[in-house]
Amino acid sequence: MTASESTVQDRSIGDIIAETRNLGAEQVEKILTYQRDNKVKFGEAAVALGLASSDDVLFALSQQFHYSYAPSEQQNFSSELIALNHPFSPQAEVFRAIRSQIIMRFFGEAEAPRRALAVVSPDSGDGKTYFAANLAVTLAQLGGRTLLVDADLRGPRQHEVFGLSNTSGLSGILSGRAEAKVIQQVKGIPSLFVLPVGVTPPNPVELVERPAFGLLLHELVSKFDHVIVDSPAAYLGSDASVIAARCGGALVVARKDSSRVAALQELVDAVSASSAKVVGVIVNEF
Repeated sequence: MTASESTVQDRSIGDIIAETRNLGAEQVEKILTYQRDNKVKFGEAAVALGLASSDDVLFALSQQFHYSYAPSEQQNFSSELIALNHPFSPQAEVFRAIRSQIIMRFFGEAEAPRRALAVVSPDSGDGKTYFAANLAVTLAQLGGRTLLVDADLRGPRQHEVFGLSNTSGLSGILSGRAEAKVIQQVKGIPSLFVLPVGVTPPNPVELVERPAFGLLLHELVSKFDHVIVDSPAAYLGSDASVIAARCGGALVVARKDSSRVAALQELVDAVSASSAKVVGVIVNEF
């Protein structure tokens, strides 16, 4: 634990709420008086007096326990980021449950080489970008350095989801024209980093098939605890299967009442035929 982490943990809920809400000494004393008279916690007293919201209390708790969470007033991220905007919701709990399974089945395998995990799907609109983004957030919330790579060189969206610049990124690296610092840290989530696509190239399959992509992933998995890779829809070309093979593992996402069984089976077979491990198949209802 670092000195800064210890300082945050030692701060009381009251101190954090007072700072967040810019409460004056008189308001804090009013809350303390209500707390003593009614034998409740500081957060409950502040909410009862209208000097704080339940969201403020959750934010204060998240600060104490180093849990990345965006309170409603600070939610500048996409509404798709359920795990960040609404981390205590049933939907976020589902992502945490899936995260646990992925860690046990893939990232935590004993004696297995370090690998990246590709998120693939048969069609556009299946929700793989949504799923990859939320999975990356939940992994980062564990505290380990997590990198989300947008390898959808046909229709990238991760920079939009996280509100990041997309002027330079993966395509520049693979073509030898990337500028420095293409990996960006997500504001408010110290352990989460994103490598956007950058300029959308005219030859996406060729770029991911080049040895440079495999070498890049090898370097990235050595520097980050978890690497999640978004990919194009499988129907657009062989990109998804190639990316999965380079990563070493794949999580397949299908959409309820939309994905065709034949297309889903074809994708699973293609990934299984490569050197990648199919970690599981997720049915997206979002």
